[in-house]
Amino acid sequence: MSSQPAAPPLAMTHRQIMEALTGLLAAFFTAILSSTIVANALPTIMSDLHGTQTDFAWVITAALLANAVTTPIWGKLSDLFNKKLLVQLSIVIFVAGSVMAGLSETIPLLLTARVIQGVAMGGLTALAQAIIGTMIPPRDRGKYSGYMGAVMAVGTAGGPLLGGFIVDSPLGWRWTFFVCVPLAVVALILLQITLKIEHIKRHVKIDWLGSILLTSGVSLLLIWVSFAGNPAYYDWVSWQSAAMVGGGVVLLALLVLVESKVEQPIIPLKIISERTTALAIIASVAVGIAMFGSTTFLGQYFQVARGATPTEAGLLTLPMIAGNLTGSVVSGLLISRTGKWKGYLIGGSILLIGGLGLAGTMDHTTELWQAGIFTAILGVGLGMLMQNLVLAVQNTVRASDIGSASASVAFFRSVGGAIGVSVLGAILSSRVSELATQGLAAAGIPVAGGSAGASMDLVDMPAPVREIMRAAYGDATAEVFLISAGVAVVALVSVLFIKERPLRRTVDIQPEAEQSADAESTTPELASANR
Repeated sequence: MSSQPAAPPLAMTHRQIMEALTGLLAAFFTAILSSTIVANALPTIMSDLHGTQTDFAWVITAALLANAVTTPIWGKLSDLFNKKLLVQLSIVIFVAGSVMAGLSETIPLLLTARVIQGVAMGGLTALAQAIIGTMIPPRDRGKYSGYMGAVMAVGTAGGPLLGGFIVDSPLGWRWTFFVCVPLAVVALILLQITLKIEHIKRHVKIDWLGSILLTSGVSLLLIWVSFAGNPAYYDWVSWQSAAMVGGGVVLLALLVLVESKVEQPIIPLKIISERTTALAIIASVAVGIAMFGSTTFLGQYFQVARGATPTEAGLLTLPMIAGNLTGSVVSGLLISRTGKWKGYLIGGSILLIGGLGLAGTMDHTTELWQAGIFTAILGVGLGMLMQNLVLAVQNTVRASDIGSASASVAFFRSVGGAIGVSVLGAILSSRVSELATQGLAAAGIPVAGGSAGASMDLVDMPAPVREIMRAAYGDATAEVFLISAGVAVVALVSVLFIKERPLRRTVDIQPEAEQSADAESTTPELASANR
């Protein structure tokens, strides 16, 4: 008896989709909030735990690194196992990491907790994209991705603002971690009630060797780039650098070899080598560097350089968030209406470059309203790029590969972010130290070589020294934005070469003949002729 092909799943109504998205968006919001809520709390945390600028960068990098290296693993698992159970598991892991972070008494313990949070955030990010991809056809996915973009924008905006308010309140900075726990529990309950998606059982074979090679290779290179050139560690040209770079390259080369041989690779080479996906990945790396690298230090700029309180710093980041929200929602709705998406990627890249370039002109005396305009332009560009790059990739792959494809884009964006925070943090630290030393020397204040920029604890410094340090941080931050603007040019070049394909109206790819017939039946001319 010949087996009959499985019937295609019935399309979900708008109401069914929105019900299913309720818990998913709540979980996604919790993940985004947890990654941004510490932004304005970090200067206070570093002061309380006696951290340095390097520690500051690594509190962010640790979570991003764990997020990056586990995202493809979660994405692959989502193609093999029940997506609902996986997203619930990631929430449980997230709660554990948040509690541990809130109880941390030392920087190493806090970094460990951030790694656990990052593992969970990788799951929430990858699974949210994968679940949306399995429920909604690409042509309709724009407006729903717009909802996700709106949640991302609100989480990105509300995080620093809420974090600043908590730090300034009697609760203290530890509650910036604890506050995410009840939100995660609510998301867990909502997911159990609202998310109803069919799981199709498949032959399961996890690429554990690929996972280990991916994690170790990326981690080694990021650790190297974080500490190279720091006088307390090792020079860019040294035996340590040679060993770490060589080891990282060998591990990643072995990863490519393994992925080309195994049955179910953690990063499917056939997917990421496809033109649209490859270019979207390159653009995502650049966007990750620009987004995480620049925005991470924005709250620090307002607090350290401009003397704002954590709450005030959160309010000062609102223009960027409003821009992000606007760019994401408006572009998503227009893409669903027209089916055209490439123009929004190009426009977003241009706005991203412009916003970062303008922010690169800021110093410790820039008018705050000007800083608001610059960061708003930056936000619009980010909003038009992030979700739509994923949409472009999802439109080119089968439904069974959506998890891996979405996770691959998110993975490289997170890697870009981790690289951006590490490298730009090192550049900022070096530049602050240089400017502070010059300022102190000009004021006739003796300082030990290289120690001027080592500490972020400005509270106990004498007033003249504190003002010199504030000016050094303010002027050095501009360099971070300018470098990010240069990197964002890579995103523009990449999206220019992406070939625009019409967004399909089905969840999965149809056979070519059916697809052609479907495309013909939906052209405006034929549709009007048939009426």
